[in-house]
Amino acid sequence: MPSVQSVLVVGAGAAGTAAAILLAEAGVSVDLIDVKPDVGAVGSGITLQGNALRVFRQLGVWPEVEAAGYSFDSLGLRAPDPAGTLVAEIPDARTGGPDLPATVGMYRPELARILVTRAADVGAKVRFGTSCTGFAQDDDGVTASFEDGTSARYDLVIGADGVHSATRQQLGIELETRSTGMGIWRVFAPRPASVTRTDLVYGGRCYIAGYCPTGEDTLYAYLVETAQDRSGLSPQESLDVMRDLAASYHGPWDDIRESLVDPERVNYTWFETHVLEAPWNRGRIVLIGDAVHACPPTLAQGAAQALEDAAVLSELLLSHEHVTDQLWEELIERRYDRARSVVEASNQLGQWLLDGEQGDVPALMGRMAQMLSQPA
Repeated sequence: MPSVQSVLVVGAGAAGTAAAILLAEAGVSVDLIDVKPDVGAVGSGITLQGNALRVFRQLGVWPEVEAAGYSFDSLGLRAPDPAGTLVAEIPDARTGGPDLPATVGMYRPELARILVTRAADVGAKVRFGTSCTGFAQDDDGVTASFEDGTSARYDLVIGADGVHSATRQQLGIELETRSTGMGIWRVFAPRPASVTRTDLVYGGRCYIAGYCPTGEDTLYAYLVETAQDRSGLSPQESLDVMRDLAASYHGPWDDIRESLVDPERVNYTWFETHVLEAPWNRGRIVLIGDAVHACPPTLAQGAAQALEDAAVLSELLLSHEHVTDQLWEELIERRYDRARSVVEASNQLGQWLLDGEQGDVPALMGRMAQMLSQPA
């Protein structure tokens, strides 16, 4: 018998939906809630490495992800020159195994829809527009109070509610989430035929200019600059800024730039980072995903690490007979160092750019690929 019979999952992102799927599929009664009003996630596209795809296969959604996304197996590097010259095409590591692509790009809201639908199909009770106002716990379980005045009793609560986790704050856990010093413009746009993989340009007016195909007809493109306050810009002004910055880049960027016409498709955020020291639980409430480790997307590992958290936690909850200190120790043993290494490597890649240093990027990427190729 698994260690839990009823679980509340707070947050319907990658970590929360993955945990809900694996637990509900095993017969656990799961409530999955999210403060957002519906399944549509904020954002444009997402890059998913092989170790994320490995978890999607475990969740039973890999065929849908493969069909909805765009798979590729190499990374291009281009120069910030008037021709956007292709400098190198590098085979990408298949960290999910030889039978999965190295990388899949896809539309983030579509991934959210696939995961939430799967969670509901295997029995999780999904509620949007709902948040917890507090928790009361004892040795046997947790009573969660909701904003509508109701409450419910659970064996365990999983806080998977993101970088600025309300669950973490309600537990009184202090964690410094800091800006890395970079901000990113993102846009969801039509995919020209010239874009068949992720290409990166380092240098020019931005630290990084890149794009990732997300489907047969779509892509997301991004420009990384020094973090600054862009909150006062109107949607049209944001589009104008992104088009102006993109004018510095060529090759496929010339095709992409012509399609940047919809102000509502542009968003701007800062890169943020943190790592919560062990333990990640307080009694029978445990935090996973961005709530405990957040990193810039320089390694494209944010969602992958969240998914790995969910897979390992669910495995432990289903294989142990009781929720004990040993279970939490095993979670930290399997997840803390790996997640911290990813955060540190992601931050290092960005810091080299900020400092104008020529770091040993191939060596760092090789170490990460070797580690991530091993299941969590």
